[in-house]
Amino acid sequence: MTVSVADKPGTGQKAASGSLAGLLAQGRPRVMGILNVTPDSFSDGGQFFDPATAIIHAREMIAQGADILDIGAESTRPYGGQQPVTFADELARLKPVLPAVTKLGLPVSIDTIKADTAAWALDQGAAIVNDVWGLQRDPDMAPLVAARGVPVIVMHNRDSADETIDIVADMNAFFARSLEIAAQAGIARDMIVLDPGIGFGKTQEQSILCLGKLDALKHFGLPLLVGASRKRFINAIVPSSPSERLGGSIAAHLLSVAQGAAIVRVHDVAETVQALRVAAAIEAAR
Repeated sequence: MTVSVADKPGTGQKAASGSLAGLLAQGRPRVMGILNVTPDSFSDGGQFFDPATAIIHAREMIAQGADILDIGAESTRPYGGQQPVTFADELARLKPVLPAVTKLGLPVSIDTIKADTAAWALDQGAAIVNDVWGLQRDPDMAPLVAARGVPVIVMHNRDSADETIDIVADMNAFFARSLEIAAQAGIARDMIVLDPGIGFGKTQEQSILCLGKLDALKHFGLPLLVGASRKRFINAIVPSSPSERLGGSIAAHLLSVAQGAAIVRVHDVAETVQALRVAAAIEAAR
């Protein structure tokens, strides 16, 4: 089944107008809750693969203060070993979950590298496209985003890590290419969010450097999303399993927000919301 970019033009546009510009205009960092409906996520190992469990978790994240929910049905496993899935498989995982989650009241982002999957999700009420290959893998993705008029998260990625390169320069070059693709497709610049892709195609040291050098992306003049939640670079600093990396995740996200990150993508919503609110209250009292 192929979903044309022309199918249901404008679907999701009303939701999208309130999911990016409206959210970011409120002047505080936004928390994106992660909902993996996969059997092999590096972080939660299929904990929410069951549709009923996934929907319950979505409700829990909303109650905990999430601003956006990000649903993915193909594990991108930033450290390798991912098993690519077909469009049909991705759809089978999403159908029992995504339509129900879009009715819960928060903007929903579809985490996929396939334009067909993104188109289907937008038809079901998703409002944002999250492409971990930054519009550079599926040639139909940029035209789809442009045709639907929805926000897109453009993430930096590499096929493999190379410790010899200047990772910040590589990110800048990658984003320049992605933005050119977006411009050629007709995606409005104010509908784009950049994500440095912590852990993706990077050594642990490069991931840490990217977090410390977020300022190097500010010249693009676009909102930044940081997803450091439970990533392996934390283990490189303090040996820990993914479930033991809450403290490191919160530290990375607080420092990212201090450097201007507009959105943080997290597994642990309640704890992150609390940390951000406490940090903001202390900052306001200075």
